[in-house]
Amino acid sequence: MHTRTTSTVSRAASALLTTALAATVLGAAPAWSAPADGRGAPAADGPRRQVEAFAEDGGISRATAPAASPYLAAPPAGLAAPTGDGDGEVTALVRNGDPATKLDVVVVGDGYSAQEQEKFRTDAAEKWREITAVEPYATYQRLFNVWTVNAVSPESGVTGDPDQATVRHTALGSYFWCDGVERLLCVDEKAVERYAAKAPQADLVIVVANSAKYGGAGYNDVKSPVGYEGIATVAGGNAKSGQIAVHETGHSLGKLADEYAYDGQGTYQGDEPPEANLSTLTADRMSDQGTKWARWLGQSSPDGGTVGTYQGGGYYPTGLYRPTENSIMRSLGREFNLPGREAMIAGFYRHATPLTSPTPVGSWLTAADRLTVDLPVPGTVLRWYLDGREQPRLRGRTALDLDALHLTGPRSRPHLLSAVATDPTPAVADPALRTELTGSLSWLVTR
Repeated sequence: MHTRTTSTVSRAASALLTTALAATVLGAAPAWSAPADGRGAPAADGPRRQVEAFAEDGGISRATAPAASPYLAAPPAGLAAPTGDGDGEVTALVRNGDPATKLDVVVVGDGYSAQEQEKFRTDAAEKWREITAVEPYATYQRLFNVWTVNAVSPESGVTGDPDQATVRHTALGSYFWCDGVERLLCVDEKAVERYAAKAPQADLVIVVANSAKYGGAGYNDVKSPVGYEGIATVAGGNAKSGQIAVHETGHSLGKLADEYAYDGQGTYQGDEPPEANLSTLTADRMSDQGTKWARWLGQSSPDGGTVGTYQGGGYYPTGLYRPTENSIMRSLGREFNLPGREAMIAGFYRHATPLTSPTPVGSWLTAADRLTVDLPVPGTVLRWYLDGREQPRLRGRTALDLDALHLTGPRSRPHLLSAVATDPTPAVADPALRTELTGSLSWLVTR
Protein backbone atom coordinates (compact mmCIF):
# COMPACT_ATOMS: atom_id res chain seq x y z
CA MET A 1 0.00 0.00 0.00
CA HIS A 2 1.35 3.41 -0.93
CA THR A 3 2.46 5.69 1.90
CA ARG A 4 0.10 8.47 0.80
CA THR A 5 -2.92 6.12 0.84
CA THR A 6 -1.91 4.70 4.20
CA SER A 7 -1.67 8.16 5.73
CA THR A 8 -5.05 9.07 4.22
CA VAL A 9 -6.73 6.09 5.88
CA SER A 10 -4.88 6.79 9.12
CA ARG A 11 -6.12 10.37 9.15
CA ALA A 12 -9.63 9.14 8.49
CA ALA A 13 -9.44 6.76 11.45
CA SER A 14 -8.13 9.41 13.81
CA ALA A 15 -10.93 11.75 12.83
CA LEU A 16 -13.60 9.06 12.88
CA LEU A 17 -15.79 10.21 15.74
CA THR A 18 -15.49 13.96 15.28
CA THR A 19 -18.65 15.90 14.51
CA ALA A 20 -19.18 18.50 11.78
CA LEU A 21 -20.28 22.02 12.61
CA ALA A 22 -23.58 22.99 11.04
CA ALA A 23 -23.51 25.81 8.50
CA THR A 24 -24.65 29.10 10.01
CA VAL A 25 -27.06 31.32 8.18
CA LEU A 26 -26.24 34.93 8.84
CA GLY A 27 -27.61 38.16 7.61
CA ALA A 28 -29.34 41.44 8.22
CA ALA A 29 -31.61 43.73 6.26
CA PRO A 30 -29.93 46.12 3.82
CA ALA A 31 -29.05 49.57 5.09
CA TRP A 32 -30.41 52.42 2.94
CA SER A 33 -28.46 55.66 3.10
CA ALA A 34 -28.51 59.07 1.48
CA PRO A 35 -26.69 59.76 -1.79
CA ALA A 36 -23.15 61.06 -1.56
CA ASP A 37 -24.24 64.40 -2.99
CA GLY A 38 -27.18 66.02 -4.72
CA ARG A 39 -25.98 64.92 -8.16
CA GLY A 40 -25.55 61.31 -7.10
CA ALA A 41 -21.93 61.43 -8.25
CA PRO A 42 -19.49 58.83 -6.85
CA ALA A 43 -17.92 59.87 -3.56
CA ALA A 44 -14.29 60.95 -3.86
CA ASP A 45 -13.36 60.11 -0.28
CA GLY A 46 -13.43 56.89 1.72
CA PRO A 47 -11.53 53.62 1.19
CA ARG A 48 -10.67 52.65 -2.37
CA ARG A 49 -9.24 49.47 -3.85
CA GLN A 50 -7.76 48.15 -7.06
CA VAL A 51 -10.29 46.42 -9.30
CA GLU A 52 -10.25 45.00 -12.81
CA ALA A 53 -12.16 46.55 -15.70
CA PHE A 54 -13.18 44.64 -18.83
CA ALA A 55 -13.52 45.98 -22.36
CA GLU A 56 -15.87 44.61 -25.01
CA ASP A 57 -12.93 43.42 -27.11
CA GLY A 58 -11.79 41.14 -24.26
CA GLY A 59 -9.08 43.47 -22.98
CA ILE A 60 -8.50 43.76 -19.22
CA SER A 61 -7.12 46.71 -17.28
CA ARG A 62 -6.80 48.01 -13.73
CA ALA A 63 -8.78 50.81 -12.09
CA THR A 64 -9.66 52.02 -8.59
CA ALA A 65 -13.10 51.93 -7.00
CA PRO A 66 -14.65 53.14 -3.75
CA ALA A 67 -15.59 50.38 -1.32
CA ALA A 68 -18.93 52.15 -0.77
CA SER A 69 -21.45 53.13 -3.42
CA PRO A 70 -23.18 56.52 -3.51
CA TYR A 71 -26.15 54.81 -5.19
CA LEU A 72 -27.01 52.67 -2.18
CA ALA A 73 -29.53 55.41 -1.54
CA ALA A 74 -32.80 56.36 0.05
CA PRO A 75 -35.30 56.05 -2.81
CA PRO A 76 -36.90 59.13 -4.33
CA ALA A 77 -40.38 60.26 -3.27
CA GLY A 78 -43.04 57.73 -4.17
CA LEU A 79 -40.70 54.71 -3.86
CA ALA A 80 -40.38 52.67 -0.71
CA ALA A 81 -37.40 50.72 0.51
CA PRO A 82 -38.15 46.99 0.33
CA THR A 83 -39.50 45.58 3.58
CA GLY A 84 -40.67 42.23 2.28
CA ASP A 85 -41.40 40.77 -1.13
CA GLY A 86 -38.83 38.04 -0.63
CA ASP A 87 -35.91 40.37 0.08
CA GLY A 88 -32.99 38.22 1.28
CA GLU A 89 -34.66 34.95 0.26
CA VAL A 90 -32.16 32.18 -0.55
CA THR A 91 -32.80 29.57 -3.25
CA ALA A 92 -30.63 26.64 -4.31
CA LEU A 93 -30.04 27.12 -8.04
CA VAL A 94 -27.73 24.08 -8.10
CA ARG A 95 -27.45 21.77 -5.11
CA ASN A 96 -25.02 18.89 -5.33
CA GLY A 97 -24.57 18.20 -1.62
CA ASP A 98 -23.69 19.41 1.84
CA PRO A 99 -22.01 22.87 1.77
CA ALA A 100 -19.23 21.40 3.92
CA THR A 101 -18.23 19.14 1.02
CA LYS A 102 -18.88 21.48 -1.92
CA LEU A 103 -17.60 24.76 -3.32
CA ASP A 104 -20.44 27.22 -2.73
CA VAL A 105 -21.11 30.02 -5.21
CA VAL A 106 -23.46 32.80 -4.06
CA VAL A 107 -25.18 34.88 -6.74
CA VAL A 108 -26.81 38.15 -5.61
CA GLY A 109 -28.94 40.25 -7.94
CA ASP A 110 -29.03 44.04 -8.08
CA GLY A 111 -31.45 46.38 -9.80
CA TYR A 112 -34.23 43.79 -9.82
CA SER A 113 -37.56 44.96 -8.39
CA ALA A 114 -39.87 42.74 -6.35
CA GLN A 115 -41.66 41.78 -9.57
CA GLU A 116 -38.39 40.89 -11.33
CA GLN A 117 -36.95 38.29 -8.96
CA GLU A 118 -37.82 35.43 -11.31
CA LYS A 119 -35.95 37.31 -14.06
CA PHE A 120 -32.98 37.53 -11.69
CA ARG A 121 -32.96 33.77 -11.15
CA THR A 122 -33.15 33.21 -14.91
CA ASP A 123 -30.21 35.58 -15.45
CA ALA A 124 -28.25 33.87 -12.65
CA ALA A 125 -28.83 30.45 -14.21
CA GLU A 126 -27.61 31.74 -17.57
CA LYS A 127 -24.42 33.16 -16.03
CA TRP A 128 -23.72 29.80 -14.37
CA ARG A 129 -24.29 28.07 -17.71
CA GLU A 130 -21.71 30.40 -19.29
CA ILE A 131 -19.21 29.68 -16.53
CA THR A 132 -19.60 25.90 -16.68
CA ALA A 133 -19.10 25.91 -20.44
CA VAL A 134 -15.40 26.62 -19.71
CA GLU A 135 -12.95 23.98 -18.52
CA PRO A 136 -12.22 22.90 -15.88
CA TYR A 137 -15.69 24.00 -14.68
CA ALA A 138 -17.39 21.76 -17.27
CA THR A 139 -15.77 18.60 -15.90
CA TYR A 140 -15.94 19.57 -12.24
CA GLN A 141 -19.36 21.24 -12.00
CA ARG A 142 -20.75 18.61 -9.58
CA LEU A 143 -18.28 19.89 -6.97
CA PHE A 144 -20.37 23.10 -6.76
CA ASN A 145 -23.48 24.37 -5.05
CA VAL A 146 -24.97 27.60 -6.41
CA TRP A 147 -27.21 29.76 -4.20
CA THR A 148 -29.20 32.77 -5.35
CA VAL A 149 -30.03 35.54 -2.88
CA ASN A 150 -32.88 37.92 -3.69
CA ALA A 151 -31.94 41.57 -3.23
CA VAL A 152 -35.12 43.53 -3.89
CA SER A 153 -34.35 46.99 -5.29
CA PRO A 154 -36.77 49.93 -5.16
CA GLU A 155 -35.91 50.78 -8.76
CA SER A 156 -35.33 48.56 -11.79
CA GLY A 157 -32.01 48.76 -13.62
CA VAL A 158 -28.66 50.19 -12.55
CA THR A 159 -26.98 53.58 -12.61
CA GLY A 160 -25.11 54.40 -15.82
CA ASP A 161 -27.36 52.36 -18.10
CA PRO A 162 -28.05 53.48 -20.79
CA ASP A 163 -26.00 56.64 -20.20
CA GLN A 164 -23.95 58.38 -17.55
CA ALA A 165 -26.86 60.63 -16.56
CA THR A 166 -29.11 57.69 -15.57
CA VAL A 167 -29.36 57.13 -11.80
CA ARG A 168 -31.05 54.15 -10.14
CA HIS A 169 -31.34 53.51 -6.42
CA THR A 170 -30.66 49.82 -5.84
CA ALA A 171 -30.05 47.30 -3.07
CA LEU A 172 -26.32 46.96 -3.82
CA GLY A 173 -25.75 50.38 -5.40
CA SER A 174 -24.41 48.99 -8.71
CA TYR A 175 -23.18 51.59 -11.20
CA PHE A 176 -21.36 51.85 -14.50
CA TRP A 177 -18.83 54.65 -15.17
CA CYS A 178 -17.05 53.77 -11.92
CA ASP A 179 -13.71 55.61 -11.76
CA GLY A 180 -14.72 57.25 -15.04
CA VAL A 181 -14.63 53.91 -16.92
CA GLU A 182 -17.91 53.28 -18.75
CA ARG A 183 -17.85 49.47 -18.59
CA LEU A 184 -16.61 49.27 -15.00
CA LEU A 185 -19.57 48.06 -12.90
CA CYS A 186 -18.96 48.74 -9.20
CA VAL A 187 -21.00 47.89 -6.10
CA ASP A 188 -21.20 48.62 -2.40
CA GLU A 189 -19.02 45.96 -0.76
CA LYS A 190 -20.75 45.98 2.63
CA ALA A 191 -24.17 45.59 1.04
CA VAL A 192 -22.89 42.62 -0.99
CA GLU A 193 -21.51 41.08 2.18
CA ARG A 194 -24.82 41.44 4.04
CA TYR A 195 -26.71 39.59 1.34
CA ALA A 196 -24.03 36.94 0.68
CA ALA A 197 -24.01 36.10 4.38
CA LYS A 198 -27.59 34.86 4.10
CA ALA A 199 -26.53 31.83 2.05
CA PRO A 200 -25.52 28.63 3.90
CA GLN A 201 -21.91 29.20 2.82
CA ALA A 202 -20.07 31.60 0.51
CA ASP A 203 -16.80 30.64 -1.18
CA LEU A 204 -17.35 32.76 -4.31
CA VAL A 205 -19.68 35.74 -4.81
CA ILE A 206 -21.06 36.94 -8.14
CA VAL A 207 -23.25 40.04 -8.40
CA VAL A 208 -25.62 39.94 -11.38
CA ALA A 209 -26.85 43.41 -12.34
CA ASN A 210 -30.15 43.97 -14.14
CA SER A 211 -28.63 45.33 -17.33
CA ALA A 212 -27.90 44.23 -20.88
CA LYS A 213 -24.98 46.65 -21.14
CA TYR A 214 -21.63 44.90 -21.32
CA GLY A 215 -19.58 45.42 -18.19
CA GLY A 216 -18.38 44.12 -14.87
CA ALA A 217 -15.64 44.37 -12.28
CA GLY A 218 -13.28 42.13 -10.38
CA TYR A 219 -12.70 42.69 -6.68
CA ASN A 220 -10.03 40.05 -6.25
CA ASP A 221 -8.43 41.22 -2.99
CA VAL A 222 -11.54 41.29 -0.79
CA LYS A 223 -11.13 39.46 2.53
CA SER A 224 -14.65 39.05 3.83
CA PRO A 225 -15.51 37.75 7.31
CA VAL A 226 -18.25 35.74 5.56
CA GLY A 227 -15.47 33.63 4.00
CA TYR A 228 -15.21 34.63 0.34
CA GLU A 229 -12.07 36.25 -1.08
CA GLY A 230 -13.44 38.14 -4.05
CA ILE A 231 -16.47 39.58 -5.82
CA ALA A 232 -17.19 39.50 -9.54
CA THR A 233 -19.87 41.80 -10.98
CA VAL A 234 -21.49 41.01 -14.33
CA ALA A 235 -24.37 42.32 -16.45
CA GLY A 236 -27.16 39.77 -16.21
CA GLY A 237 -28.58 40.46 -19.68
CA ASN A 238 -25.31 40.44 -21.63
CA ALA A 239 -24.25 37.17 -23.25
CA LYS A 240 -20.50 37.84 -22.94
CA SER A 241 -20.31 38.93 -19.30
CA GLY A 242 -19.99 35.41 -17.86
CA GLN A 243 -16.35 35.41 -18.98
CA ILE A 244 -15.67 38.15 -16.44
CA ALA A 245 -16.64 35.80 -13.61
CA VAL A 246 -14.46 33.02 -15.05
CA HIS A 247 -11.43 35.32 -15.14
CA GLU A 248 -12.05 36.50 -11.59
CA THR A 249 -12.21 32.97 -10.22
CA GLY A 250 -8.76 32.49 -11.72
CA HIS A 251 -7.63 34.86 -8.98
CA SER A 252 -9.83 33.70 -6.10
CA LEU A 253 -9.71 29.93 -6.70
CA GLY A 254 -6.59 29.38 -8.79
CA LYS A 255 -4.52 32.07 -7.06
CA LEU A 256 -3.40 33.00 -10.56
CA ALA A 257 -1.84 36.30 -11.55
CA ASP A 258 -2.94 38.50 -14.43
CA GLU A 259 -0.98 37.78 -17.59
CA TYR A 260 -1.50 41.15 -19.27
CA ALA A 261 0.93 44.09 -19.23
CA TYR A 262 0.94 47.87 -19.56
CA ASP A 263 3.19 49.79 -21.92
CA GLY A 264 5.51 52.10 -20.03
CA GLN A 265 5.39 50.01 -16.86
CA GLY A 266 9.10 49.26 -17.15
CA THR A 267 10.94 46.02 -16.47
CA TYR A 268 10.13 43.81 -13.48
CA GLN A 269 13.05 43.75 -11.03
CA GLY A 270 11.60 41.83 -8.08
CA ASP A 271 11.81 38.30 -6.69
CA GLU A 272 10.25 35.22 -8.25
CA PRO A 273 6.44 35.69 -8.04
CA PRO A 274 4.48 33.20 -5.92
CA GLU A 275 1.73 32.73 -8.53
CA ALA A 276 1.82 29.54 -10.62
CA ASN A 277 1.54 31.37 -13.97
CA LEU A 278 4.29 34.00 -13.70
CA SER A 279 8.04 33.55 -13.56
CA THR A 280 11.30 35.41 -13.98
CA LEU A 281 12.80 32.24 -15.54
CA THR A 282 13.23 31.46 -19.21
CA ALA A 283 12.11 28.05 -20.45
CA ASP A 284 15.66 26.62 -20.32
CA ARG A 285 16.26 27.76 -16.74
CA MET A 286 12.80 26.62 -15.67
CA SER A 287 13.39 23.17 -17.17
CA ASP A 288 16.83 22.90 -15.52
CA GLN A 289 15.39 23.81 -12.11
CA GLY A 290 12.21 21.74 -12.50
CA THR A 291 10.13 24.59 -11.12
CA LYS A 292 6.92 26.50 -11.95
CA TRP A 293 5.36 25.03 -15.13
CA ALA A 294 8.42 22.99 -16.16
CA ARG A 295 6.24 19.83 -16.41
CA TRP A 296 4.07 21.49 -19.06
CA LEU A 297 6.80 22.95 -21.27
CA GLY A 298 6.40 22.00 -24.93
CA GLN A 299 2.85 20.68 -24.56
CA SER A 300 -0.13 21.93 -26.57
CA SER A 301 -2.32 24.14 -24.40
CA PRO A 302 -6.16 24.39 -24.57
CA ASP A 303 -5.95 28.17 -25.07
CA GLY A 304 -3.92 27.61 -28.24
CA GLY A 305 -0.23 27.25 -28.99
CA THR A 306 2.48 25.57 -26.97
CA VAL A 307 3.45 26.07 -23.34
CA GLY A 308 6.71 27.98 -23.08
CA THR A 309 7.83 31.29 -21.60
CA TYR A 310 6.28 34.35 -23.25
CA GLN A 311 7.54 37.80 -22.37
CA GLY A 312 5.16 40.03 -20.42
CA GLY A 313 2.73 39.51 -17.55
CA GLY A 314 1.79 40.71 -14.10
CA TYR A 315 1.34 44.22 -15.63
CA TYR A 316 5.02 44.33 -16.75
CA PRO A 317 5.89 44.16 -20.46
CA THR A 318 9.37 42.77 -19.70
CA GLY A 319 11.10 40.90 -16.87
CA LEU A 320 8.25 38.42 -16.29
CA TYR A 321 7.11 35.47 -18.39
CA ARG A 322 3.68 33.83 -18.80
CA PRO A 323 3.06 30.22 -19.92
CA THR A 324 1.20 30.89 -23.20
CA GLU A 325 0.53 33.69 -25.63
CA ASN A 326 -3.06 34.49 -24.68
CA SER A 327 -5.05 32.67 -21.96
CA ILE A 328 -8.16 33.90 -20.14
CA MET A 329 -5.87 35.48 -17.54
CA ARG A 330 -4.70 37.83 -20.31
CA SER A 331 -7.92 38.47 -22.25
CA LEU A 332 -11.52 37.28 -22.12
CA GLY A 333 -13.04 34.76 -24.50
CA ARG A 334 -10.12 32.36 -23.99
CA GLU A 335 -9.48 29.12 -22.08
CA PHE A 336 -7.20 28.62 -19.10
CA ASN A 337 -3.75 27.47 -20.17
CA LEU A 338 -2.38 24.17 -18.82
CA PRO A 339 -0.71 25.62 -15.68
CA GLY A 340 -3.84 27.71 -15.05
CA ARG A 341 -6.18 24.75 -15.43
CA GLU A 342 -4.03 22.76 -13.00
CA ALA A 343 -4.20 25.58 -10.44
CA MET A 344 -7.98 25.88 -10.84
CA ILE A 345 -8.57 22.17 -10.17
CA ALA A 346 -6.39 22.32 -7.07
CA GLY A 347 -8.41 25.37 -6.01
CA PHE A 348 -11.69 23.50 -6.44
CA TYR A 349 -10.46 20.78 -4.12
CA ARG A 350 -9.44 23.23 -1.42
CA HIS A 351 -13.18 23.75 -0.90
CA ALA A 352 -14.75 20.50 -2.10
CA THR A 353 -14.10 16.79 -1.71
CA PRO A 354 -13.94 14.02 -4.34
CA LEU A 355 -15.99 11.66 -2.14
CA THR A 356 -19.28 12.05 -0.24
CA SER A 357 -21.85 9.74 1.34
CA PRO A 358 -25.38 10.14 2.74
CA THR A 359 -24.26 8.01 5.70
CA PRO A 360 -22.54 10.24 8.27
CA VAL A 361 -18.87 9.64 8.91
CA GLY A 362 -18.34 7.72 12.16
CA SER A 363 -21.70 5.95 12.03
CA TRP A 364 -21.88 2.48 13.65
CA LEU A 365 -23.14 0.03 11.05
CA THR A 366 -23.82 -3.69 10.95
CA ALA A 367 -23.42 -6.39 8.34
CA ALA A 368 -27.13 -5.99 7.55
CA ASP A 369 -26.67 -2.38 6.38
CA ARG A 370 -26.08 -0.99 2.88
CA LEU A 371 -23.60 1.83 2.32
CA THR A 372 -23.47 4.16 -0.69
CA VAL A 373 -20.96 6.82 -1.69
CA ASP A 374 -20.94 9.46 -4.42
CA LEU A 375 -18.08 10.34 -6.78
CA PRO A 376 -18.91 13.76 -8.28
CA VAL A 377 -16.02 13.79 -10.76
CA PRO A 378 -15.94 11.34 -13.70
CA GLY A 379 -13.03 8.92 -13.66
CA THR A 380 -12.40 9.07 -9.90
CA VAL A 381 -10.77 5.89 -8.56
CA LEU A 382 -12.45 4.39 -5.47
CA ARG A 383 -10.75 1.93 -3.10
CA TRP A 384 -12.10 0.27 0.05
CA TYR A 385 -10.08 -0.62 3.16
CA LEU A 386 -11.06 -2.85 6.08
CA ASP A 387 -8.96 -2.34 9.20
CA GLY A 388 -6.31 -0.69 7.03
CA ARG A 389 -6.13 -3.49 4.42
CA GLU A 390 -7.29 -2.78 0.90
CA GLN A 391 -10.15 -4.94 -0.42
CA PRO A 392 -9.34 -5.18 -4.16
CA ARG A 393 -12.56 -7.07 -4.98
CA LEU A 394 -14.56 -4.02 -3.82
CA ARG A 395 -12.65 -1.47 -5.90
CA GLY A 396 -14.90 0.99 -7.73
CA ARG A 397 -18.13 -0.09 -6.03
CA THR A 398 -20.22 2.92 -4.95
CA ALA A 399 -22.94 0.78 -3.33
CA LEU A 400 -21.91 -1.85 -0.82
CA ASP A 401 -23.94 -4.45 1.09
CA LEU A 402 -21.83 -4.78 4.22
CA ASP A 403 -22.37 -8.53 4.54
CA ALA A 404 -19.97 -8.70 1.57
CA LEU A 405 -17.19 -7.77 4.01
CA HIS A 406 -17.36 -11.28 5.57
CA LEU A 407 -16.46 -9.98 9.00
CA THR A 408 -14.92 -12.39 11.53
CA GLY A 409 -14.24 -12.30 15.26
CA PRO A 410 -16.55 -11.35 18.15
CA ARG A 411 -19.92 -10.01 16.98
CA SER A 412 -19.51 -6.76 18.95
CA ARG A 413 -15.97 -6.06 17.78
CA PRO A 414 -15.90 -2.84 15.63
CA HIS A 415 -14.06 -2.92 12.31
CA LEU A 416 -12.87 0.22 10.58
CA LEU A 417 -14.24 0.52 7.04
CA SER A 418 -12.73 3.29 4.89
CA ALA A 419 -13.43 4.52 1.38
CA VAL A 420 -10.64 6.42 -0.36
CA ALA A 421 -11.27 8.31 -3.62
CA THR A 422 -8.58 9.81 -5.86
CA ASP A 423 -9.05 11.95 -8.95
CA PRO A 424 -6.35 10.70 -11.38
CA THR A 425 -6.75 13.61 -13.83
CA PRO A 426 -3.70 14.20 -16.03
CA ALA A 427 -4.53 17.93 -15.85
CA VAL A 428 -2.71 18.08 -12.49
CA ALA A 429 0.97 17.16 -12.81
CA ASP A 430 2.49 18.78 -9.71
CA PRO A 431 2.82 16.14 -6.93
CA ALA A 432 2.39 18.86 -4.30
CA LEU A 433 -1.04 19.72 -5.76
CA ARG A 434 -2.12 16.12 -6.27
CA THR A 435 -2.44 15.65 -2.50
CA GLU A 436 -5.58 17.79 -2.71
CA LEU A 437 -7.18 15.28 -5.09
CA THR A 438 -7.73 12.49 -2.53
CA GLY A 439 -10.55 12.23 0.02
CA SER A 440 -11.56 9.54 2.49
CA LEU A 441 -14.53 8.59 4.67
CA SER A 442 -14.66 5.99 7.46
CA TRP A 443 -17.28 4.12 9.44
CA LEU A 444 -17.34 1.43 12.16
CA VAL A 445 -18.93 -1.92 11.29
CA THR A 446 -19.80 -4.84 13.56
CA ARG A 447 -21.13 -8.31 12.74
